[in-house]
Amino acid sequence: MPPRECNTTKTEAAKPTNRICLPLNREEHTKMNEDAQHFRETVDQYIECYPELFPPGIEQGYQLHGMTPVSAKMPEVRMRRIRLAEQDEQGRAQIYTIAPSFVLPYMVGYTDEVEKALFARSFNVPFWGLTYLFGRDDMYWQRLVVSLGRNDIVGTTVKDPTLLPEHLLADEKHTRLNGERVYLATTGAEGCVLGISLALTADQQELTEAYGHFQQEAQHLNPDYQPQTVNTDGWLATQQAWQKLFSSIVVVLCFLHAFLSIRSRAKHLKDTFQAITQRVWNIYHTAKSSDFLEQVADLRSWAHAHVSGPTLDAILKLCDKAPLFVLAFDFPDAYRTSNMLDRLMDPLDRWLYATHYFHGHLMSAEYQIRAWALLHNFRPYCPRADIRLLYLSPFHKLNGFVYHDDWLQNFLVAASLGGRYAAH
Repeated sequence: MPPRECNTTKTEAAKPTNRICLPLNREEHTKMNEDAQHFRETVDQYIECYPELFPPGIEQGYQLHGMTPVSAKMPEVRMRRIRLAEQDEQGRAQIYTIAPSFVLPYMVGYTDEVEKALFARSFNVPFWGLTYLFGRDDMYWQRLVVSLGRNDIVGTTVKDPTLLPEHLLADEKHTRLNGERVYLATTGAEGCVLGISLALTADQQELTEAYGHFQQEAQHLNPDYQPQTVNTDGWLATQQAWQKLFSSIVVVLCFLHAFLSIRSRAKHLKDTFQAITQRVWNIYHTAKSSDFLEQVADLRSWAHAHVSGPTLDAILKLCDKAPLFVLAFDFPDAYRTSNMLDRLMDPLDRWLYATHYFHGHLMSAEYQIRAWALLHNFRPYCPRADIRLLYLSPFHKLNGFVYHDDWLQNFLVAASLGGRYAAH
């Protein structure tokens, strides 16, 4: 068979929609359709409580604009539309559909019919496995997952501009697209994946484009957004990409990566390795920058006297980077290691392995990985986890509230308007 030609051109992944999703049950939605006054009263209440779900200009008023056409897929569900009193910049009417959270976008089904399937998908169950367990067909589940990835990751996850994190983590995950190595430029903070995009190479230009998706989505939420720090490993192209995207950002080197480099070279040294470990982590736990630099100097002297070869080289490399590590002391809330991001990338690694990596077009892979990130942010915590006593999901922990107790309906509501207009 001739080789398949797969498009590697990247287009805009997330685009705003005219779908306003509200946490409505079937009874409430039916009542709103039957009574226009009740519809307006209900929508007004949601505008007051959750203005971030509505487009700018809603505060100027709106008019009812009829019903959506009868859907061949779901003729029993009709939705009302509204027209804003304020026109857009081109002088055109702005018309939006008020959708209930129990119906999926594009009228492809009911939320409760696919909630468990998407939960299973977030744990790496393949599409044919979803078909075996829940019916439909493989392409139905694939198209459904791809559609989730068309929402803004930042705008869907962060519902208040003041909650945009000042301190970030960034790293690349190696994977494959059609057998060729590619890189997943991943941005995380506060236990959430806030950006993930494929880069065909690991040079500065490609990584700037890939990490730039996070920048664009964050600045849709707050045009003046400028994070203070980003924690990265020692890859120069990663650091240059972030400095190009945010001119004032401070790059904090990951202390854990430096230790892992030492460990890989010294773990065969037995008692000497234990002494190295103790000295390195004592440096990390110092409370002041002056103590940090003093203990680094002590480590350098000790290493020259007790170790040699590759182990000594790795220790001296850590010591040489002390001026970069010490920058973290100026930002007490900055991430000093990539441990939190590693906890996010571990399930990503299992997901990639279970799916046998990416095959096909670049944008298909992009949508799939964006959907994985959003499912992670909204999927409920394990019931046995201590954090479940306080929060239902990473989204809940970050924002302090949920729109709906059902995690998938909460996701659909948060993705109102594609997650794009999350602030006024």
